[in-house]
Amino acid sequence: MDLTIGLVKAPIEKELAQFELMFRDNMKTTVPLLDTIMSYIVKRKGKQVRPMFVLLSARLFGEINERTYRGASLVELLHTATLVHDDVVDESYQRRGFFSINALWKNKIAVLVGDFLLSKGLLLSVQNKDYDLLEILSTSVREMSEGELLQLERARFMDTTEEIYFEIIRKKTASLIASCCQIGAASTESKPEVLEKMRYFGELIGLAFQIRDDLFDFGDNKSGKPAGIDIKEKKLTLPILYAMSKSPVSEVREMKSLIKSKMAQSDKMRHVIQYISKYNGLEYARNKMTEYRDRAFDVLDEIALENNSKNQMKNLVNFVIDRNN
Repeated sequence: MDLTIGLVKAPIEKELAQFELMFRDNMKTTVPLLDTIMSYIVKRKGKQVRPMFVLLSARLFGEINERTYRGASLVELLHTATLVHDDVVDESYQRRGFFSINALWKNKIAVLVGDFLLSKGLLLSVQNKDYDLLEILSTSVREMSEGELLQLERARFMDTTEEIYFEIIRKKTASLIASCCQIGAASTESKPEVLEKMRYFGELIGLAFQIRDDLFDFGDNKSGKPAGIDIKEKKLTLPILYAMSKSPVSEVREMKSLIKSKMAQSDKMRHVIQYISKYNGLEYARNKMTEYRDRAFDVLDEIALENNSKNQMKNLVNFVIDRNN
């Protein structure tokens, strides 16, 4: 069966609608400009993958409740704040095919909007005494910042290794998916060992998720992410790192010089894709992605009973890993 976002959302459609109401409520403000921007953000929301991980993680161990909804809202508020700030840092003028906040309202307003979203998330947790959920997500935000800075540092010198690549993506992407799963579980389950395993489950999914995203950079343009953007920013991702580990030093030097060069982007990408194809870089990355998904399912099988909730979680994971956009 080909999984669509509609099929994956169907079992928790009612709960997602409830989350949506809480999320919208938390974005209300009396400042007209801010209210306009919040409406723009809400109307252009993505697939809601992260709130779905929170809701389904909660359902694995009990009934989705008010704390679950607050956890999902916390994740979405802080995640949206980081995206708004990322667009400013990256000087990106599009997000999911729409104009970014900084493109429409300039950098100063975009930074303040990100700060507003961050403060709303903090207040939501503190006012409801959800200190444990706030600690989980704050740890994730710290790691995301560290991961981004590590990637920028390595891109500058182009000296990333496969080990460093996995450390970068564990921090900058996997930590957030891990916090979604841990927060969801923490809203209905209290055993520390279960919560830690749910964190690890989410981390493995996050690693697979980022490898899938990196694969989009090599020609699959259905993602909305322009092909070649990582190469343009001198980010060495898994397919090219593997190819470099298998090719002679002279070829590695040549490829790094090519990436740094001012050659037309389309010509540059053609050479890069030929290079990684020669050394099976894409195949290696796809195998790694599948390996992390399988390991995640093993962790899930250890802690969750065989029921509809577990199957729904596996469907969400498969959708995220097999997606074409």
